[in-house]
Amino acid sequence: MSDPVRACLIIIGNEILSGRTHDKNLPYLAEELNKIGVRLSETRVIPDIEDTIIATVNECRAKFDYVFTTGGIGPTHDDITSECVAKAFGVDIELNADAHALLKSHYENPEDLNEARLRMAHVPVGAELVQNPISKAPGFRMENVYVMAGVPMIMQAMFQGIKHQLIGGKPMVSRSVGGYIPEGTIAKVLAEIQGDYPETDIGSYPFLREGKLGTTLVVRGENPDDVNQASERIRTVIIDGGRDVIEDTGEVSAV
Repeated sequence: MSDPVRACLIIIGNEILSGRTHDKNLPYLAEELNKIGVRLSETRVIPDIEDTIIATVNECRAKFDYVFTTGGIGPTHDDITSECVAKAFGVDIELNADAHALLKSHYENPEDLNEARLRMAHVPVGAELVQNPISKAPGFRMENVYVMAGVPMIMQAMFQGIKHQLIGGKPMVSRSVGGYIPEGTIAKVLAEIQGDYPETDIGSYPFLREGKLGTTLVVRGENPDDVNQASERIRTVIIDGGRDVIEDTGEVSAV
């Protein structure tokens, strides 16, 4: 089995940490990356603090194949992601001619492209623009770091524009099996199944329905045969425990 292609998402913004804004980019990015065989292996949520952004970007770009940041590239004083990424790479930030032209084309009245909005055309020296088909203000790429907007609609449009650049491995597939059986009852045998299928990941998710405790087991992996065989073992454990299988997605599907 080849090493997986791994990615990290850095969500930047005090508004996320305060709970005022609910992030919607993580589930979208995780699903889209898996389609092309890239695993979203880690997510960091960090504040609009320069030293934190610089340190996090440098740590993650050395650790992961791809790094995606969302948030902090708008026109306001707390949008400091671009400047921080430039410092992380040890380069200056400049008014990018192509980004400037994009913004000028977006605003019919030249006076609307004020100093604050012009900040969105400043990117690190050497960056490659990530197009924004919605509001024109671009993101950018520095080596393996992709800097994108925090607004979900814009972030998604940006990602679709750069998805073809990403080189992934085999997509993960999954199968879910569940029944009215407590986690503690099946924990030992689940560990045995996991040991027999080390290339899979078995997640255990307890639930309470109609006053009854149960567990949904989700098996994930690159090899559909392994996922199905481990899932069948889980079915057997539930049935042998005198419980009914109340959930089974059957054929493996993309995660």
